[in-house]
Amino acid sequence: METTTAPRPRGARLHHPELSTLVHTTRFHAARQPEAAAVLCEGRTLTYGELHRGSNRMAHALRAAGLREGDRVAYLGKESEHYYEALFACAKTGTVLVPVNWRLAAPEVSHILQDSGTRLLFLEGEFAPIVEAMPTRPPGTVVPVDSITDWRAEHPDRETEFEATPDTPVAQLYTSGTTGLPKGVVLAHRSFFAIRDALASEGLDWIDWREGDIALVGIPGFHVGGLWWATQNLNAGTTIVALRAFAARQAVDLIRGLGVTTACVVPAMLRMMLTEPGVRAEDFTTLRKTVYGGSPISEALLEESLAVLDCEFAQIYGLTETGNTAVCLPPAAHVPGGPLMQAAGRPYPGVRARAIDGRGRELPPGAVGEVCLRTPARMVEYWGLPDKTAKTLVDGWIHTGDAGYLDADGYVFIHDRIKDAILVAGENVYPAEIENVLERHPAVGEAVVIGIPDERWGERVHAFVVPAAGTRPSGRDLHTFLVPRLAAFKLPASYEFTDHVPRNPSGKILRRELRDRYWRDSARKVN
Repeated sequence: METTTAPRPRGARLHHPELSTLVHTTRFHAARQPEAAAVLCEGRTLTYGELHRGSNRMAHALRAAGLREGDRVAYLGKESEHYYEALFACAKTGTVLVPVNWRLAAPEVSHILQDSGTRLLFLEGEFAPIVEAMPTRPPGTVVPVDSITDWRAEHPDRETEFEATPDTPVAQLYTSGTTGLPKGVVLAHRSFFAIRDALASEGLDWIDWREGDIALVGIPGFHVGGLWWATQNLNAGTTIVALRAFAARQAVDLIRGLGVTTACVVPAMLRMMLTEPGVRAEDFTTLRKTVYGGSPISEALLEESLAVLDCEFAQIYGLTETGNTAVCLPPAAHVPGGPLMQAAGRPYPGVRARAIDGRGRELPPGAVGEVCLRTPARMVEYWGLPDKTAKTLVDGWIHTGDAGYLDADGYVFIHDRIKDAILVAGENVYPAEIENVLERHPAVGEAVVIGIPDERWGERVHAFVVPAAGTRPSGRDLHTFLVPRLAAFKLPASYEFTDHVPRNPSGKILRRELRDRYWRDSARKVN
């Protein structure tokens, strides 16, 4: 398949090196462009001047409520202009924002609030039942989101006296918790500036922000990808479009209706938009760049996205612990069928990557091991977990838990999560490799592979398959398709056809949920 990228109007590239903390962001843009739109949400517009003054009032209200530097402020609600006001109010007081996943159950929310030591909770009314069902009362003060304007109204809109440094903590995001209790990843201001500065230092436009940009924030703000993307655009002085919650039809309508020029999404969102009834290439004519990440993407989906959206694509790879993206596959590498289409990308300037073996030794190009990343945007710590911090952050390197390798040119290729590797008769099998091949079959819409117990081989490969619309594939059809494309020990021993696979809000597949059906009676979760 060949694609041609239509030229999109481009304004001047935006980079403001004088900004080094989020304290500076609203002050800077309120002085330069007070009437420019900062946030668009459900038909409402929040200008930079309003964002600055509103967050100032909120900052003084936090101080009046007794909060001091280092205290935690939680936000349990969907995306809105108030969420961003809370972010900048925390920045201006030295308090730390704890965005809470509103899709969690009451015990999970309770864990986050208790673990973080939250002193004040902004709570959207829709989620009050979750808090009421918590096994323990939320610590500190609860402020309803729909009362924020009144709550802060009596406080002045002048700036606070607090000045942060790049190393001052500003956000604490909880890992998705697919295994064990979620951990609070503490990020400093530098996590939201380092990659921007790295790109500018080399004049690279792998990801860029330009005058006139209108950026869709497809990923929720309790996920590092959503928070990072929003702050990059607000630091640049562009306009963000905040979705209360992602819905494919609404996203397509907003892209077309508002003239969205850039978007940050996960692959599952691309798939949903492309399969939305009535969607046409004409819906995306204003898009100039789409940034995607969060989970592996099949080559088939990427090719279709390139053809329909007809814009530049940049793939990002990283973790909450790396401050979001540390590796990028730039637009120039997005050539259908090209050798780099399976790569996660290459490190940004100033970021290093390596693969290590089980004894911590760096591996040569092509050898699979644990991918480690060294980035100036890396986390400060896991909150209250020094031992786990020391295991993940070693001598400045983040141990990702992902299995992969580097090629001779420094491109990073991810095989899978190390813990998701399947051990078949002593051979490591990586699910992503099988899934990518399965999804090339025209009758396969999506595939997820796990290992399940096998008395003879230790584990065997089991595939969950979501059929493509209007098709009914069989296990025999898929086996025949895979035989010439995969080694025999990688072939699924069984197939299960389903209408969906479970994912968390950031788009990551919940493999543990799929595995538990087969491993719940086993003392160990691997053989």
